[in-house]
Amino acid sequence: MSVVVITGGSAGAGKATALRFADAGYDIAVIARGDAGLEATRIDCERRGVRVQVISADVADAAAVMQAAHQIEEQLGEIAVWVNNAMCAVLSPFTTMSHDEFQRVTEVTYYGFVNGTRAALAVMRPRNRGVIIQVGSALAYRSIPLQSAYCGAKAAIRGFTDAVRTELMHEQSGIQLIMVQLPGMNTPQFAWARNKMGFAMQPVPPVYQPEVAAKAIYSVTLRPVRELWVGKSTLQSIVGQFLFPRFLDRLMVKKAWAGQLTSEPHFDNQPDNLFTPLQCHHHTHGRYGDGARNQALNIPSDLPGKALSCAAVVTGVVVLARWLQRKR
Repeated sequence: MSVVVITGGSAGAGKATALRFADAGYDIAVIARGDAGLEATRIDCERRGVRVQVISADVADAAAVMQAAHQIEEQLGEIAVWVNNAMCAVLSPFTTMSHDEFQRVTEVTYYGFVNGTRAALAVMRPRNRGVIIQVGSALAYRSIPLQSAYCGAKAAIRGFTDAVRTELMHEQSGIQLIMVQLPGMNTPQFAWARNKMGFAMQPVPPVYQPEVAAKAIYSVTLRPVRELWVGKSTLQSIVGQFLFPRFLDRLMVKKAWAGQLTSEPHFDNQPDNLFTPLQCHHHTHGRYGDGARNQALNIPSDLPGKALSCAAVVTGVVVLARWLQRKR
């Protein structure tokens, strides 16, 4: 059986992804911090008849991630797919976020991907095969208020991934490096993120179930693409940012600030997972399932350019045909 590694795979989209690969017959390795969440994911995957290895490690620790990669290869065998997914966030204006908070989000959400990619390449390059998937977000292109650290990290992941991909292409490597940009998901992260706003956090609609993310992530192992945009809202955000960035700035001020907050009070002493994991039962779904979508339009990132090129060619042919008619 093939082996997949998923960082941050003990809850939310990461856990849904582990279950999706288990359903496809992959042996599963999960790297996360919380023992309770790891154990719950192990049990759920083993019920599907596959081998499972769970490792408690902080993805911000490069040595621990590298060690985990070698442990997985020793126990389960050759890693075919590595999914970088672990993240954390702080909901706060930049000016009220501490240096330590901003640094921690960056260490986990950005450097965690760097460390995971380095570990994956260390075991994949000698055999010149494998797939590395970076779980991104529409926020990698279009930032929103109150999420400066998280948006900065996601944008950094995109830049880092583009650079490493071209290096692999230069080497004529057989390793695929893919980024999957997700929309707002109904996951527990909104209950676990550090929140300094006084009101409970929610995903900006439209919201999708985590199985949508899992299906998209799994799909790129079957049909590799450079980058996959999941959901119409992701497509709109990315294309809109290129075409109408100032308009989207104003729209984010109007919609995204209040859109991330509910009317439910949130108190500063409520636990979060920024520096320490929450030792509780980790779920795949969050509290925002009402109206959450189970299907999404998936668009490869090169499709809009191809469509535009085709439209330009068709327009050119039509113009040329009319010009030739007039010449007659």
